[in-house]
Amino acid sequence: MSQQTEISPASDPGQVILIDKPLTWTSFDVANKLKYACKFKKIGHAGTLDPLATGLLILCTGKMTKQIDQYQAQEKEYTGTLVLGKTTPSVDLETGFDAEFNTTGITADQIQAAAQQLTGDILQVPPIYSAVRVNGERLYEKARRGETADRVEGGIKARQVTVSAFEVDASRFPEVDFRIVCSKGTYIRSLVRDLGMLLNNGAYMSSLRRTRIGHFRIEEAHTIDEFIKISRESSV
Repeated sequence: MSQQTEISPASDPGQVILIDKPLTWTSFDVANKLKYACKFKKIGHAGTLDPLATGLLILCTGKMTKQIDQYQAQEKEYTGTLVLGKTTPSVDLETGFDAEFNTTGITADQIQAAAQQLTGDILQVPPIYSAVRVNGERLYEKARRGETADRVEGGIKARQVTVSAFEVDASRFPEVDFRIVCSKGTYIRSLVRDLGMLLNNGAYMSSLRRTRIGHFRIEEAHTIDEFIKISRESSV
């Protein structure tokens, strides 16, 4: 049984909670739900997951919130699916399609080579639909007003990230399944966008799941309802 079930929220000296975040929930939604359902006085999450992503979300309560930065800095692993031949402004299904490309002639070897070019220490530009702040405002707020990347005042700066693994399986082409291991601050949607561009094509992400943060794995996580039930039972 994972660490989060061992300490009663009534005493709350601090605990680490592993949740399998459901689709469409924000990371804040999860923290807010647990705060009120389990009566935590202090709770925070260690690394945001987009609403359209699922998987491992680490939350810390009480004194353990001091460890949030440490958990955020850990290496992360994701699995998911990208689709070649179309693009969306958000690089996922939050927004509608804005361009279509002919995928004829793209081979599995070319996809593999493009993924290899995006492996190692690379410079990456965050997607316009992201939580990065430019002049005090989050990029997704600008994007939802219709501003494009080249119109954002101050520009979007590239940042160095490390992609330890970018494995691709094109057996369901134009859908491409992937597994990515990367450093803190890596945007998977940017990797998907850039892979499409390297193929002189377009790509968007149709699904994403975070499977590991440091040594914590998705297999150790509870659903929100499971954790609430365990927490309430342990406080009786």
